[in-house]
Formats: sequence, structure tokens, C-alpha cells
Amino acid sequence: MMTSDDMTLLREFAASRSEPAFAALVQRHLGLVHSSAMRQVGDAHLAEEIAQAVFIILARKAPSLGSKTILSAWLYRATRYAAADALKARRRRQAREQEAHMQSILNAPDTDTWAQLAPLLDDAMADLGETDRAALVLRFFENKSVSEIAGALQMNESVAQRRVLRAVDKLRHWFNRRGVILSVAVLTTAISARSVQAAPANLAATISATAVKGTVLATSVTALVNGTLKTIAMTTIQKTLIAVTLVAVGTTLYEARQSLAWQTQVRALQQQPPISRNDQSQSLIGERDEAMRQLAAASDEIARLKRNNTELIKLRGEVGLLRDQTKALPATRVSILKKKLEQMPDKKIPELQFLTEKDWREAAWDADLETEDGLREAFSKLREAAENTFLNEMLKDALKKYLAANGDILPANLLQLKPYFNVPVDDTTFQHYKLLQQGKPVEHESLVTTVGWADEDYDSNHEISLSGASGGRFNRVRDEIDSAARKFADANNGQKPTEPSQLTPYLKKSIDTVIVQKYLNKLSADSLRN
Repeated sequence: MMTSDDMTLLREFAASRSEPAFAALVQRHLGLVHSSAMRQVGDAHLAEEIAQAVFIILARKAPSLGSKTILSAWLYRATRYAAADALKARRRRQAREQEAHMQSILNAPDTDTWAQLAPLLDDAMADLGETDRAALVLRFFENKSVSEIAGALQMNESVAQRRVLRAVDKLRHWFNRRGVILSVAVLTTAISARSVQAAPANLAATISATAVKGTVLATSVTALVNGTLKTIAMTTIQKTLIAVTLVAVGTTLYEARQSLAWQTQVRALQQQPPISRNDQSQSLIGERDEAMRQLAAASDEIARLKRNNTELIKLRGEVGLLRDQTKALPATRVSILKKKLEQMPDKKIPELQFLTEKDWREAAWDADLETEDGLREAFSKLREAAENTFLNEMLKDALKKYLAANGDILPANLLQLKPYFNVPVDDTTFQHYKLLQQGKPVEHESLVTTVGWADEDYDSNHEISLSGASGGRFNRVRDEIDSAARKFADANNGQKPTEPSQLTPYLKKSIDTVIVQKYLNKLSADSLRN
């Protein structure tokens, strides 16, 4: 639950647009937002824009945030989304990667540990479930006590403590799989001490003023009122978000307004009386000549815009042709993937029967169907989709029906849920899952989890509670190669490995050289930096 001060300030702002109330919220949470943005984009100017955008979003959504919202966790997630959008926009504009400048915000001591954690921390946090992520943000980003976390997450203190410990352990395992081996103590100390840094001076005041005014920008970008186009100034991020929309209508509006203005000028010039040869007539002739020059230039501009429109129509036609030519491609790839799966029955699970055609298309679309490694990756994506459908939709629905019919008491085993499914489910399907609680369920605690894998290297873990779900796919072959590549770079002055033989001394298990080369080709120099 949001702290009373946060709630009071947010409600005050929502009711009266109080700038002092909003400024207090910005001052309180700016360090968390800015530090998170800085870790993800490595650019101080862009991090400030992201922070401003996040608080503009907060100002716009303030009236709709419920009393159970944990504001710090909400802001952390909003920053993650805003940073991802900003990075995509920057890559499109610049067509090259920019150097990360994380070192500029790091204080020593323990620089080496933080330098390993900082580039990966936000990706690791994003892989956690919502409740786990909120618990870590409260505990280590805001240094809240266990009792405060329990109050925010609406659970007792012992459950909150276990939630934090389990989330930390998941985070540590995430880092371990990527070659960053740290103890729990070192990991939590580094995050607690370094994850939130002081934001630049005066940024809070700038954001507070801009965000309050920015709520108007979110809903009124352009409007054509009585023939007048009203435009509003925006930040770089906001311009990027609306640019595509404005292109479609901008040319037409520009032509219409300019044409009307120029026609009015021409009519006025044509209606002028004959000009006598005196000083005044010379002045009028000059004005007329300038107007005619502007008219000619404007005519050229309209012709250019029309040519652009013609090219746009031509491109749209080509896109439509390409779309028609590729309609059969997804079906072909799905057919190949299904045949390959039949040849590798050990990679199948019963839940695959619940997949939709869309699930098959998404798994097949960018899969490498020519190699065993690529097929195993595609199969793991299929299993993940099937497990998500069965566990997080079908089983959770059946479980809720069972609880409603049995006094809110859990079944002794999952087989007792069979009558509550909307479709028949075979007994073998339940062998893939384990019930973690007995008696009356604890809402935020893990309730059912997957057990065992069809593929030790390419599979996924999933678990659900009554209030959410967590888990995802893993690729241990890729993780092993990434880890070996980092060790090679550490031993060779940061050099990126290019040949499988270079990794042989650092690999813990034997991996086919073709597969090693495949993942080496995908490695970037930045990913090897500790």
C-alpha cells in the first residue's frame, strides 16, 4: 500500500493540480527514477528526459492510481518502459550504439563489483515477478524495513521477509547464469549502496514545473480549430512518439492553408489599381515582386510535397505487394516446425495441445529451422507458451473454482482439479506441476510451480500465486558461451573472442563449435564489459 504521505500528496495534486504537492513527490522519488534511467541508457541528458517523461506520465495518471499502488515500484516500472522506448528511438535516429557513461555516476569503493552489476541490474529486475520486484525496490532501492515492506505488500512480516530473501536469491542466480558470481551479502550491499544516486541539481524543480504543464500535452498534441492548426512544444521523446501520426495529416493541412493564403494574396495584387511612376509606385512594385517571388517558391514547395505523396503511395503499393507475397510464409514455417517436432518427440509436452495457431507462428517466425540448436530454442518457446496458457490461465481458473466450491481450502493434489477445467486434461499433464501450499492459500505466496524439463539446456521455469505469475525461458548453452567469452575478454585486455577455439579453455562443458560460433557472432563488445 502507498505510504500515507505519498497518497496525501498525490490526491492533493490530482484534486487541485498543486505544484508544491507534485514537487514534493518528485523530490522524494527522483533519485530512484533518474538512477534507473541512467543505468539503462548511459546518457545523462537522455536520462533527464526519461525522468521528466516518467513524471509527466505520473501527473497524467495521478487521478487513476489506486490506494494499493506502491508508488516507488510503479515509478521503477514506468522508468523501465520509458528507457526501453527511448533506446529504440535513439537507435533509429543515430543508427549506431553510444558509449555507456555509467562510470561517471559511480563512487568508489567497490567499483569493480558495481561495474559488473550496473549494466545488467535492470534487465535482471525486469525478469522478476511483479511482487518480487516491488519487494526488492522497497528493501534495497528505498531501504525500507521489513515491517514497512509487509505493510506495502499487504502481508505479514515473516512472509515479507521470505519474499525478499527469495527474490534476492532469484536475482543472484540470474547474475550467476551470466558469469557474475557474487554472494548474497555482496549483491545486496552493492545494490543498497549504489542503485540510487543523487540526481543533477535543479532537475527536480525543472521536472515539477514541466510535468504539471505536460499533462495538457499528453491529450492535446495538435488540433484544427476554425481553420487554425495549434501546435504545442514537446520534449524529444514526446516528438518521437507523435511524429508518425503527424506525418499522415501534416502535408494535407499545410497545402490547404498555404494555398488559401497565396490565393488571397494573388487576388489582392490583381485588384490593385495601375501604379504610377513615382516613389510610392516603386515601393508598391517592390512589394508586389516580393509577393510574386514568395508565391513561386510556395508553388515549388507544393509540387515537392505532391511528389512526396506520389512516392508514398508507390511505397504503400510495394508494401502491399510484399505482404501478399509473404502471406504463405508463416504457414510454411509452422508446417516445417511441426514436422521437426514429430522427429524429436522427447521435446514435446502434453500442454502443446493448448497452443493456438498464433503461438505456432510466433515460435516459427524467426526460428533457425536448419540447425538442432535453433530447433531446440523454438521448441522451448512453444513449451513456454503452452505452460503459460495451461498454468496461468486454465489451471488458475480451475483452482479458483475449486476454492469457491470447497470453502477456500486447497486440494490435497492437483488431480482433484480435473472436474473444474473447461476442457479435458490428461493425468500426465499434472505430473509437470507441483502444489506448494496446503489448507487455506496465502495470496501472494507461490502456489503451483513447474517441475522437470523436457530439455535441460533450453526450457523455462514458471510458477503462479493467486495474485500473479513469474518465470521465463532460459538458454544455458548461450549463458555458458557468454560466460566463457567474458572470461576470455578479462584475460585478454577486453578483446572480443571471434573463434570457438579461443573459448575452449573457459567452457565448463563441451559445445559444438558451430553453435559456439553462432553465439559469438551475436556478441557485442559492450556485453563483455564488466
